[in-house]
This record gives sequence, structure tokens and C-alpha cells, in this order.
Amino acid sequence: MLATPIKELHLSRREVLQAGGAAVVTALLMGLPLPVQASPKDVKQRLDELTKGAELQEGRVAIELPALTQDGKRTRIRVTVESPMTDEDHVKAVHILAERNTVPKVGSYFFSPMSGKVDITTRMRVAKSQTIVVAAEMSDGSFYYTKARCRVARGAGGCG
Repeated sequence: MLATPIKELHLSRREVLQAGGAAVVTALLMGLPLPVQASPKDVKQRLDELTKGAELQEGRVAIELPALTQDGKRTRIRVTVESPMTDEDHVKAVHILAERNTVPKVGSYFFSPMSGKVDITTRMRVAKSQTIVVAAEMSDGSFYYTKARCRVARGAGGCG
């Protein structure tokens, strides 16, 4: 039995260069962090959108965040909110915002009285030394917030 010959693949020089160039660009983009695009003004604007004009009050929200992190790509953050979590008084949502990341919104978490408590632990990218803002939306429409500063060590695996 004779094997059928495989048809030869004919690519023009231009097609080879385009494919190679696309592969190089993809490889570079996969390894490089995105440039910082957010600013404190963007965080304020995002907070205004979330609160729809409601006043931000200090208190009830706590952030555990290292004052200095060696690895800005995986910075641990813990957020808790004091609330009885009853039908009349509970946390509806928690929003984490970063002033100097690629986008200001890090994440939003939603709750109901059945959640029992608000205790969020996650990891986030801290692109540069910056302030992290956390706002909690309550069932009565009020908002509580707090801020914490995190510095990223230069030359120690952080983003700078």
C-alpha cells in the first residue's frame, strides 16, 4: 500500500513574517504588566457612580493590608464590615478600588442577611505604591468607607 504524499505547505515570505511578528507581540504582551492608567480622580469618579450622590461616612469598614509588600502582583487584602446582618441592617455590597492600578475597580462583593457576616480575603495586584479605598453599601442606602496605604518595595519582585 502506498502512502499518499502530504501536500506541501506554501507560505509566502510575507505570511511567514506576519505570523512570526504576531507571535513575538503576543509573547511580549503576555509577560509585561499593563501600564498604570487609573488615578485618584478615577477612584473618586467611580465612588460617585457607586454612591449616586450619597455621602460617604467613615467607620464600620476595616482593611488589613501590608504597609509594605515585597510582591505587588499578589498582595493579600482582608476587608471586614461591622454589621448585624439583619433584614433591617445589613451590608448589600463591598467595593474595593485602587488609585494607581490599570483600572480603579479591583472587585465588588455582594451580600444579603443570609451571608451572616462580611469578611473578605483576597489577593490583588498593587501596581505602584498607592492608597486602596473600600466602600460598603448598606441596606438603608448609606455608604461607609475607609482607606489604607500600601507601598511596593522596588527591586523585590514588586511592580514598583
